[in-house]
Amino acid sequence: MKKITAVHLKILLLMTALFSSSFLFAHSINYALQNAPNVDVVWFYTKLGFTHILPYGADHILFVVGLCLLSTNIKTMLWQATAFTVAHSITLALSMKNIFVAPAPVVEPIIALSIAFVAVENMLITKLKPWRILVVFLFGLVHGMGFASALNEIGLPAGKFFTSVLSFNLGVELGQMTVILTVFCLLIIPFKNETWYRQRVVYGLSSVIALVAGYWVVERVFMTT
Repeated sequence: MKKITAVHLKILLLMTALFSSSFLFAHSINYALQNAPNVDVVWFYTKLGFTHILPYGADHILFVVGLCLLSTNIKTMLWQATAFTVAHSITLALSMKNIFVAPAPVVEPIIALSIAFVAVENMLITKLKPWRILVVFLFGLVHGMGFASALNEIGLPAGKFFTSVLSFNLGVELGQMTVILTVFCLLIIPFKNETWYRQRVVYGLSSVIALVAGYWVVERVFMTT
């Protein structure tokens, strides 16, 4: 058998740590709401999900805004948002159930990369392709793990897992819909027929989003402590 080098050993240990993290992770308990009525639990986690987007989720806001720029068709935006929601709901539930978990130092840079990818794609193509939905879905899976990390800081009341997670997802969805409707009403409806719309709005906003996301990638990879 070939001798295992030090580099191979380090790679093996890193992969072991990454994949075993799901077995070491368990969501924390929110004891304050453990005996609370369901209506209080629903309201708390719905509000938490909404505020995780607005006003505190700058990265998720930019991702959703990026999804709105390639097409001026509201149905197309909603299809992308639906794919994103389904995907992040899956990984959020799996992560909080301790079935599949990825560490934040891996997830957060990928989230930033997903934002940059969508922004750059907006500038490179002029028409939404069918595979964009698949790309959004895959990125949604990663964002869901980011949501799980944030939700785990608050914890879930024992015995109310599905109520809490579904309510959080509802809040996230309401936040996303608010962002989409805001972009649609303030930018797309008034300016979509202008000759400069793509040059100034699509290129302009996508460039800013790409630059901010690029900074986040560097920050999350090299500047985190």
